[in-house]
Amino acid sequence: MRKTLALMVVAAMALGVTTAQAGPAPGNAGRYDRPLPGFSPAHTTLTEAPPEAVGLDPEPIEKALAAVRAATEAPGGELPLLPGAVTVLGHQGRIVAKEATGWALRYADGEGTELPADERLPMRTDTIFDMASVSKLFTSIVVMQLVEAGKVELDAPVARYVPEFAENGKEAVTVRQLLTHTSGLPAWLPLWSQYPDVPSRLRAALTAEPVAEPGTAYEYSDLNLIALGVLAERVSGKPLDDLVADGITGPLGMRDTGYNPSPALRDRIAATEYQSTPPRGMVHGEVHDENAWSLGGVAGHAGIFSTAGDMAVLAQALLNGGSYGGKRILSRRSVELMITNFTPEFPGDDHGLGFELNQRWYMSGLASPRTAGHTGFTGTSLVIDFPSRSFAILLTNRVHPTRTRGSINQVRRDVAQGLAEALAVRPRHGRDAWFSGVAPDTTATLDAPVTVPATGARLGFDLFIDLESTESLFLETSTDSGRTWSPVPFTVYDRGTATHTDGSYTDSGKRRWMRVRAQLEGGDRIVRWRSVTDATEAGRGVFVDGIRVTAGPKVLLDAERHPEVLTADGWRAVER
Repeated sequence: MRKTLALMVVAAMALGVTTAQAGPAPGNAGRYDRPLPGFSPAHTTLTEAPPEAVGLDPEPIEKALAAVRAATEAPGGELPLLPGAVTVLGHQGRIVAKEATGWALRYADGEGTELPADERLPMRTDTIFDMASVSKLFTSIVVMQLVEAGKVELDAPVARYVPEFAENGKEAVTVRQLLTHTSGLPAWLPLWSQYPDVPSRLRAALTAEPVAEPGTAYEYSDLNLIALGVLAERVSGKPLDDLVADGITGPLGMRDTGYNPSPALRDRIAATEYQSTPPRGMVHGEVHDENAWSLGGVAGHAGIFSTAGDMAVLAQALLNGGSYGGKRILSRRSVELMITNFTPEFPGDDHGLGFELNQRWYMSGLASPRTAGHTGFTGTSLVIDFPSRSFAILLTNRVHPTRTRGSINQVRRDVAQGLAEALAVRPRHGRDAWFSGVAPDTTATLDAPVTVPATGARLGFDLFIDLESTESLFLETSTDSGRTWSPVPFTVYDRGTATHTDGSYTDSGKRRWMRVRAQLEGGDRIVRWRSVTDATEAGRGVFVDGIRVTAGPKVLLDAERHPEVLTADGWRAVER
């Protein structure tokens, strides 16, 4: 029998999450510049603590929460970008922020007619959301569990387990290619409108004609996960919702997570869209995705409902290497595979086995090769940052009452960026370092005058840089009091490697200090560090420290001892 969400007698913000006095912070807590390998200790469970208890700066977190609040407000009777939202931030086993804002149910129709006040539902920290494509992660975990059990092979053809999948030339498409969206399948098919029943819809999804040769293109596709859901059912002999309940939500105590929630939970569920085609009216308590709805509410690509608290438990279980509260749902090896980039040939589309990786467009300053996550069309997003052992969860019902109000990606970025900026980048020398800031569309300059002997001099400084690929740090020099500038080639030394540049450099995700060397020609000159950002995603920015110019044993400039020689425009001295 298909399993549904059980009615909870007592609502808690997060199952498995308790409020506790904050004890000593774990090692490297609060640090952005000391990425941690591997996983958190398997026994780590979530407790609540203020950001300061784990070395975080509370100001960027409050700024992120304020951005979410602002998105739920609109002047002059206009529809806000978000009807409501729940935000949860975690670091090193501590929930450092949780907040509900706005409304779970606000509108009566697709035009935005507001319900009477007594018929609306305020957002709560335990509101249940339609997770949309975040459901794909649950299907992926189920598949990995079958791999662990020896029932599925990642590089076996899907047709071994689902014979009809071979139609239309898909005989060689593998399980791994479905998990990494490199199967060549189209992104979507209108199953709900073009086929009369569940069997015909599933057959259409499984026998779909590819739009590219397998392995030659990255194409994010719902059909990949629909096929994986069917595969899991065929191999196990159990329906997908039972597999999720028995293998994930049950062991982890995620009692608010599952498919087809009980009508008794309606007052805790966030409404989604008013749909006239198909004529469903205000969708509230049923899956929003039309294809998942037409498949009975349970599908590999969509259908999961959950709370921010439950998703926090899942995030921590993955940070722990697959276990939580003494229950293991995946081996450490399987989690590592899920967050390993198997699509390096498609830059910008980094993908593990189920997880998206290093996606600056919603992970913002948390993005790195070991940052995993997923988003959902209804307005949900999950970011799990393994290097700092943190997570950022933003759940919204942004499609209520209509999907046409615009993108919420900036709000997603604001939340992730708030946690990224709360993590410290500590100076390498002294009490502070120079920071470029992360404001968009900004040029920040830091100037240092120096007189260099005719034999030349060596410039050295420490560099921490986290920018997106379209942004750069430039090292330049001027001999005419700043009227004209020329690039200064420099070399970046990082763990035994040397990268030679033409005077500009960008990098992201490394999260560590590096050493820079450059040669300066003789004469009176100004050396300038120029950081340039664009209008899109933010990173953690640029830090320089330990600036010195030497000619043999003679020190020509020492910015640590004499910071007053520097002229900053947009840069500032910071302690973290």
